[in-house]
Amino acid sequence: MPHKGPLGDADELLARLGSLTAEARERAELQRSQVELAIALQRGMLPGDLPTAPGIRVAARYVPACYGLNVGGDWYDAFPLPDGGIGLSIGDVQGHNIEAAAFMGQVRVALRALASVTSEPGELLARTNGLLLSLGTDLFVTCTFVRLDPATGVLESARAGHVPCVWATADGRSGIARDEGGPPLGVQEGAVYPTTRSRFTTGGVFVLLTDGVVEGPSLTVDEGLELVVRLAGAAAVAGVEAESLAAGLIRFSDLVGHEDDAAVLVLRHDGPGIRL
Repeated sequence: MPHKGPLGDADELLARLGSLTAEARERAELQRSQVELAIALQRGMLPGDLPTAPGIRVAARYVPACYGLNVGGDWYDAFPLPDGGIGLSIGDVQGHNIEAAAFMGQVRVALRALASVTSEPGELLARTNGLLLSLGTDLFVTCTFVRLDPATGVLESARAGHVPCVWATADGRSGIARDEGGPPLGVQEGAVYPTTRSRFTTGGVFVLLTDGVVEGPSLTVDEGLELVVRLAGAAAVAGVEAESLAAGLIRFSDLVGHEDDAAVLVLRHDGPGIRL
């Protein structure tokens, strides 16, 4: 009976290792292709141009996750409303794959379409919630929608299970917008989303963000939000441009070591902070 010697055993082991290595390489290439497709899909759905008005500036930034394959459904959006207001939305679809990125596009389009019917943030989120539930998907969405009236400086916002917004004024006040909020979209039938109203009375900034900006191995959400309050406060007092603040907040998310997407939407009002 033939007997394999040490050299035969070594050749068989090397061949097996070579096969496993090739399989691992193929899986890595497939995962990389899926991630690249998800990033391209996601970036293609984000708005190219952001609206402006006298004394109003809007800026945004988005980056994919720092580590691993966590490309998900974070988005931001800003667009003019039929009534002359400006609508802003930011959100995060559950999941980190192509399906989440594609669903993000559906939610963003739904918000835009329904905003032509009603721009009242609470009602808009309630209608969007009903629409998502009718689709029968297993995915859910956290989201904040804000409506600004450029003529009066009135700011209305509603939140669906999302990270709170941050505000700061040129006279040195700043804080976290602790509005009541409601559950994520696509979870609960008949959910109610209270609308919070405030008003720009001096120069100030209002910052919408996703949890990838403020949460990671280095910080809890609350710790991250407090640091954003400090950054926004300093920027408002110094009169930093919206673009510069958005860029700075995204750089801050790198320090957090975020394991999720990160998106920031900054609204700056130059005219006569936010009375909350």
